[in-house]
Amino acid sequence: MRKYLFSGAVISAVISGFAVVKTTASGPRDWRLALMWVSWAASLAIAIGTVAEESKQDELSE
Repeated sequence: MRKYLFSGAVISAVISGFAVVKTTASGPRDWRLALMWVSWAASLAIAIGTVAEESKQDELSE
């Protein structure tokens, strides 16, 4: 779990999530807002997948 919490990619994705939440609270509700949420979810999934893949590669090399 620690490897996910201290990963730069995951931290960056979570911080960008705060911007999406702020935009959701104050911005207009249109198709761009939905696209922002989809984009944020994809970036978070990619970051988590990258950490998982790196962890798997580390286990195989040991």
